Amino acid sequence: MTEATSCGGVVIFRGKILLLYKSYKNRYDGWVLPKGTVEKGENHEETALREVKEETDADARIVKYVGKSEYSFYSFHEQIVKSVHWYLMESDNYHSRPQKEEFFVDSGYYKFHEAYHLLKFPNEKEILKEAYEEYKKMKSSNCWGKRPRY
Repeated sequence: MTEATSCGGVVIFRGKILLLYKSYKNRYDGWVLPKGTVEKGENHEETALREVKEETDADARIVKYVGKSEYSFYSFHEQIVKSVHWYLMESDNYHSRPQKEEFFVDSGYYKFHEAYHLLKFPNEKEILKEAYEEYKKMKSSNCWGKRPRY
């Protein structure tokens, strides 16, 4: 068994959430949130920001930490146990461009109910719910968009 750590973001602009569609050699198809592996020398915030930029080309800033999800899968007959640290992020516009090298073929911003139903993985749906609730609280108290950039 190998442990791995990734970080990612729930990126929101004007109430809509940024998603990516991955299609890998007809073995994997589905909508996901941007995330990726921590590289040597990076902290979790740096990884989350880098991965969002690499996978979506979106310029986002961290608003706050949302939580951690965990799951496991098999790769080359070895079990991988993965922890993903998630951040609520804000973007300044709707720009996105999927990273073709990672087999992302589409990206875009979706209303919460659309994003929730599009997401492939239950753990990402739960993180989306938590992040969106935090976004709504911040928006209703007039705190959204007033946070410093990380």
